[in-house]
Amino acid sequence: METQSRGRLRGVPSERTVFSLLLTLIIGMCCVHALEMSTGKIPFLEAVNGSTVLLPCTYASCIGITNLYFKWEFNDNGTMRKMADSVIPTDNVEPNKVNICRERVEYVGSSKGNNISILLWNITFEDAGVYTCFGKNPKEKGKNHSAIFTLYVVDELRKVDNTLTIIIASCVGGFIALLMAFMLLKNLTLFVLAKIEEKNKECLVTSSGIDNTENGLSGSKSTPKKA
Repeated sequence: METQSRGRLRGVPSERTVFSLLLTLIIGMCCVHALEMSTGKIPFLEAVNGSTVLLPCTYASCIGITNLYFKWEFNDNGTMRKMADSVIPTDNVEPNKVNICRERVEYVGSSKGNNISILLWNITFEDAGVYTCFGKNPKEKGKNHSAIFTLYVVDELRKVDNTLTIIIASCVGGFIALLMAFMLLKNLTLFVLAKIEEKNKECLVTSSGIDNTENGLSGSKSTPKKA
């Protein structure tokens, strides 16, 4: 019996082994998506020629950063043109210096929000295209990630045709108005019918009283006795 019990105990992993496996699994899952760059839920923008636009980008790392290198690049007909780059020493610490490599570019990011966004002033039609936000974290053995943002430059913003919306709103409004008018007419009709019925009852009561008076009620008048 003791031999069988020992055999069973040998086949069951210890708590320390289970904990180590779980820790390894968590670290492994975390490191798969350790560094991530993001340009937002809508990674494109349509802007008017001559305006100023924000090119958004944020970074995230589940194990933190050390000397995170980031840069912005513009795809100029297949040639990647660097716009800005710098190094962030660690979490919540601003970069010492942001190198601006292109005119009309301003860094507006903040390490407190993991934000490395830039502004592009007085855009032209030549500024339209794909922008890449790149990051590399030495703390994760040089793991890097990038995200793209597309800028469209137009003469003027397209006007949204609201004809269909107006038609639908008009139909809904008309239906509601018709329903309210129907309910009002229904209540008015019921009120008039109730008044007519009440008046008819009064007339019936009055008419019944008059008939009784004209015909004479038994015992209402004393009949003279014959001598």
